[in-house]
Amino acid sequence: MSEAAFTITSLLHTPALQSACGLWLKSRRYALVRLNDNRNPLDQLRAQREAVDAVLLEQDAWPSEIYQQLREEELLFPAVVIGEVTGKIEYHDAEVHLPADQLEQLPYSLDAAIARFLRRGQTRGEGLVGSGNETEERWKLGNRLKDRLGYLGVYYKRDPERFFRNLAEADREELLRSLSRTYRDLLVSYFRDPAAANQALESFVNTAFFADLPITTTVEIHMNLIDGFWKQLKLEGHKIEFLQDYRLALLDVMAHLCEMYRRSVPPDRPMPIPQDSFNLLQEQA
Repeated sequence: MSEAAFTITSLLHTPALQSACGLWLKSRRYALVRLNDNRNPLDQLRAQREAVDAVLLEQDAWPSEIYQQLREEELLFPAVVIGEVTGKIEYHDAEVHLPADQLEQLPYSLDAAIARFLRRGQTRGEGLVGSGNETEERWKLGNRLKDRLGYLGVYYKRDPERFFRNLAEADREELLRSLSRTYRDLLVSYFRDPAAANQALESFVNTAFFADLPITTTVEIHMNLIDGFWKQLKLEGHKIEFLQDYRLALLDVMAHLCEMYRRSVPPDRPMPIPQDSFNLLQEQA
């Protein structure tokens, strides 16, 4: 990875959340900078736009007018929004959502936020209206991020030190527990709240991809949660046949992971998807 740190600007309101995020962004890869609470955040972002690589936001912490003005002035940066997964978009459609009880995934979410921002053309201002100066600023940010990541982009520059297999055992266990909470959010909302389910799915897939999580581990997380639901429903005397329908959630996760792997290689190279993923998909179908 590049030695240059990404400057992450925090617009978080809650001190405890700010402190927790700082703990998970201790590596040399990130430099966390907090805005002055006593000054207008718009003025500060305007003044620091050349230095900001990404932002941390807290769900519902700022009035919608602030985000509207950020969009109008095209002060757009890769963003991770911390808070409940509701399907709501706070800032722009390339933002990544992460619940506060899943901060173990914050470094992976930031990588995903930068990747989504670049991929969705935010730096080119697609679908947005602005002056030539504002378009130039977006172009500068895009090129600055690409320079840090390498010409091919973030998908080609995943950090092996943060791969699941390379983590210390305690860190692996923490990440697994966090991913299980994310996957539970996905299952709970899968059939009743598609927008919230989609945010939870994207959060899980982002981390699974950037952590190079084994496909078998993803399936284990799914099966353990379904088994827990089965035991609870059985104990309470409810029907359990409908749980089979949640295989669709696993297929959805696998499909999104395949798409991320597809995007992760140049067109002239074969797609590096593990062969066992196809076998698992067939078994779950």
